[in-house]
Amino acid sequence: MSITKRNLYTKGQLFDHQSKLKQIPVPSLDDTCALYLETIKPFVNESEFKTTASLVNEFKHGKGKELQQRLLQRAEEKGDRGWFIDWWNDYAYMGYRDPVVLNVNYFFAFKDDKLRMKPSLRAASIITGAMQFRDLVVSGELAPESTRNGPLCSEQYKYLFNSTRIPQIPSDVTRTSDPNENSHIIVLRKNQFYKLDLKKVDGTFLNTSEIERQLDYIYSAAGSDQDAAVGALTTENRDVWTKIREELLNISANNQKSFDIIETAAFVVCLDDTKPITKEEHSREAWHGDGQNRFFDKSMQFIIHDNGKAGFNGEHSMMEATITHRVCDWVCQGLAANKIDLGPKSIGHLDAPVKLTFDLNAKVFGAINKAIKQFNDNCAKHQLNVVTFDGYGKNQIKKFGVSPDAYAQMAIQLAYYKLHGVSRATYESAGTRKFKHGRTEAGRTVSVDTVAWVKAMVNPEISSEEKGNLGRKAIKTQSAYMAASGDGRGVDRHFLGLRLLLRPDEQKPAIFTDPAFSKSCHWNLSTSQVTSEFYDGYGWGQVVDDGYGIAYMVKNNSLQFNVVSKFLKNEYMQTYFHEALNEMREVFAITAPPPKAKL
Repeated sequence: MSITKRNLYTKGQLFDHQSKLKQIPVPSLDDTCALYLETIKPFVNESEFKTTASLVNEFKHGKGKELQQRLLQRAEEKGDRGWFIDWWNDYAYMGYRDPVVLNVNYFFAFKDDKLRMKPSLRAASIITGAMQFRDLVVSGELAPESTRNGPLCSEQYKYLFNSTRIPQIPSDVTRTSDPNENSHIIVLRKNQFYKLDLKKVDGTFLNTSEIERQLDYIYSAAGSDQDAAVGALTTENRDVWTKIREELLNISANNQKSFDIIETAAFVVCLDDTKPITKEEHSREAWHGDGQNRFFDKSMQFIIHDNGKAGFNGEHSMMEATITHRVCDWVCQGLAANKIDLGPKSIGHLDAPVKLTFDLNAKVFGAINKAIKQFNDNCAKHQLNVVTFDGYGKNQIKKFGVSPDAYAQMAIQLAYYKLHGVSRATYESAGTRKFKHGRTEAGRTVSVDTVAWVKAMVNPEISSEEKGNLGRKAIKTQSAYMAASGDGRGVDRHFLGLRLLLRPDEQKPAIFTDPAFSKSCHWNLSTSQVTSEFYDGYGWGQVVDDGYGIAYMVKNNSLQFNVVSKFLKNEYMQTYFHEALNEMREVFAITAPPPKAKL
């Protein structure tokens, strides 16, 4: 399923540069193999390294050579589409069968808006801002994201609004609908689905006061009793959800109509009856909530609580968090600065929002109950802690003369080492959107230099100055790998492409069955940064059962880390983060370059 109008999402400054972007390159096999050998050194002894080096040499002069030719041929055949994107979307997302919530979806927890603590007003203001951002995307008036090297690919913006992940076997698909023909949103309250049209018959859009009035109606109409939680089915295994969805569609035309309205909506707003107070409570509500007053297959869900707190949940399959973050930060910042046009206070004639209904049979009721139980059991296995460090932030780190992102990565390494006494494989998301259809590459944070630095940091015999110099060396190595990854020259996506080109009757090369390979990409630490001064939280789940998911923000005067694991002593990690950041301040300050003279 795809956009219905061919000229949609092709015009305006947001998309004008698309035809000029290059495709992601196929890296040199020799370069990737050499880089790979560098990245495994922290995880193997001398004997193991020699074994791996021999396997790498055998691969690049044998089967790897053949697979590399196949990859080059694929790149040529795919042309404008590129060799990577279709594989990645299916391998990492659409073909993934575990539930999206906890495993794939991510969240932002917004700071309080003191001027809009009434839930319906908070929701109405966010809806107004989000729809104005949608107008900028649809018209192409939104400026493309860019770096000093030029604009980034805008392809993912096509999946921001009016987009839904549809469960199918063996792989899900994305349904996108024409925003010009679908200006309604879905509002959830007490597990009930309401269709709220934001465009009037005369073609004008509801102002914020009118949206607030419509939401007040929904709060009242929904009452205090919950409906059967149809939305809980989106927390299920994707194959299970596929079959139950087919069952629902086959029951009645009414169900087909209700699902069509949900799937074509611009986005979802969840009016929750909870009142989170702590950052942990707020983050967990944004991450998963009760799993019932949600529809996790929608690309965007805004969440409003009964105490006026708000957040966001994003479906990850077709977009990176940086895309939805741009929407959320734009809306939060715009509301704080009074730059969002809320319209007049007057309220015209309004047709009441329409409650969607579902015809359910015993099989579906059973599936809902099962989904809720599994969801609750799964959530109970996860621990979430928020580390807020107010000692300093980006402004001070820049005075140290180092990258704030790399500095935060070193803090993660040191905190982990303090707790576990070892360095393990760490993934940092590196964006590749300088290329057409680019998504991410795995930044391999751990190096010989990071290991030397964390060991030095816990050694009282080593001077602060030497610790600082070792830290700077580790940061330089990390930054170089991230730069190479952003240029499409990392290890993991290239090796994945080669593996995917193996035919069913071909044996997997020994390089990929070598224990060193699995050690180097078993992501005990899965990390990524998205920063906003308007967020109190950001995060997702760990990617391996014996690991952590660590999302972080490097704000102007503070740092924040969201730590998720299956009860791997997160509370100790909290303590060690504070220790690490305080100790790092000393060693990086003492080795900081002198301030530049003001002319």
